[in-house]
Amino acid sequence: MVRMATRRIERTQESRRLLVAAAAELFAEKGYRQTSFIDIADKAGISRGSIPWHFGNKLGLLEAVVDDQLQAVLTGFAPPDGERPGDPLDQVMGFIRRPVTRLFITLLAEAVEVGSPIREHYARLHAALRQGVRARIPAEALPPGTTPEAFTVLLVGTVMGVHAQWRVAPEAVDLEAVRAAIRALLPASLGQA
Repeated sequence: MVRMATRRIERTQESRRLLVAAAAELFAEKGYRQTSFIDIADKAGISRGSIPWHFGNKLGLLEAVVDDQLQAVLTGFAPPDGERPGDPLDQVMGFIRRPVTRLFITLLAEAVEVGSPIREHYARLHAALRQGVRARIPAEALPPGTTPEAFTVLLVGTVMGVHAQWRVAPEAVDLEAVRAAIRALLPASLGQA
C-alpha cells in the first residue's frame, strides 16, 4: 500500500515536471498567449486534463514555470558549499546562454503591460538576478559615488539588453566579445570579487 502511494506521488511529480518543462519551452518559442493546453500536453506527452489538475489554469502553469526558472537562477548563483562565489559577470553571461532563457525575452512584452498576471513573477526574477549579482560586488570595488545597488541594476540591465539583441540577431552579436568589453569597463578590483 505504501509502495503504491509512493509510486503515485512519483508519477504525479514527474507529470508536473514534464508539464513545466514543456510549457517553458513553448512559452519561450510561441509566447504565453499563443500556447494552448493542447500544445503543452502534446509536447509533455501527458493528458491536457492534467494541466488544470496540477496548476488550476494556464496562469497557474505560467506561475509554476516562472517560479521554476527563478529557482534555477537562485541555484545558479549559489556557490557549492565551501567554495567562493563565482564571477558575477560570468554567471550572468552563462545564464543567458541557457536555451530556456529565451522565455524571459518572450514574456517581457507581456510582463510590462499594466495589470499583467505575470508582472509580479517577472519582477521577482529580476530581483533574484540583482540579488545574485549584488552579493558578489564589494562596495569598495566601485568608483566613488556609485552604489552597489545602482551598479547591479546597470550590469544586469546591460546583460539583459545584450541577451535580447543576441536572441533577435545571434549572427550580429558576439557574446564573447561583449563579455570582454563589459569586463574591460568594469573596475579592475571587481574581477576579483
